[in-house]
Amino acid sequence: MMRINLAFRSLATSLATALTIFVVLQASGVTAAKEYTLESGDVIRVTVYDNPDLTTTARVNQAGKISVPLIGEVRVGESSPEQAAIRIADGLKKGGFIANPQVNVFVERYRSPTVSILGEVQKAGKYPVRDPTGEDIRTVSDLLAMSGGLTANAADFMTLIKKGTDKTSGYKIDLIALLQRGDMSQNLEIVEGDVLYVPRMALFYIYGEVQRPGSFRLEREMTLMQALAVGGGLTPRGTQRGIEVRRRNGDGTVNTLKVKMSDLLQPEDVVFVKESIF
Repeated sequence: MMRINLAFRSLATSLATALTIFVVLQASGVTAAKEYTLESGDVIRVTVYDNPDLTTTARVNQAGKISVPLIGEVRVGESSPEQAAIRIADGLKKGGFIANPQVNVFVERYRSPTVSILGEVQKAGKYPVRDPTGEDIRTVSDLLAMSGGLTANAADFMTLIKKGTDKTSGYKIDLIALLQRGDMSQNLEIVEGDVLYVPRMALFYIYGEVQRPGSFRLEREMTLMQALAVGGGLTPRGTQRGIEVRRRNGDGTVNTLKVKMSDLLQPEDVVFVKESIF
């Protein structure tokens, strides 16, 4: 029973480890990071060394240009920040404003389309589809890696809600199949506006004559016998003949059930072990 208990307690760690290994294996075939190119909607800050009055923050317009003090409009679209800095420096030098300008261009906010990941991940939020420091976000595993992976409280599945679809429905992704078995059919493609949601793990509760009463993670297809093992087993006063499961119905009412050791538990089940009368 102790062996079963340890196995289930380590599942969250196994999922996190599997994600790390999965990402490393994917990264082993990645080439050098792509250079980010500016586009319409990016917000950039331009600084000129020893000339603080020329510092400016501007949004790249639809024509791919920004307005720079002294020299006017400069085309920066489809250029890297470094290339944009060279163009601005050339304009300042050719205009006779600064003999040897040292210009820096920093992207303050990326316009790149975003995807979102919510719920039980290390860093929930929006992420640019075009990652300026590496590979684009194209799949579920890409976004999981960008968000830092799952928390210890994550469920063993997540939901992908496609852009423009009903928020109450989505594609259910089996995390055990994806991260532990490498099932690429679960590694769905994601595009701008998609949302990934990782729910909190399902729980069951066990009280009465058990060694460790409390709430625990409900593993997939967990039986009553396995639940008792997670709870440390019966106390000397406990009896298998006095076990009840209290289960909440959809309408909020609670049923008290007599169950067998091989019966499966459901989320939020409450297992109560009675004391033997002998």
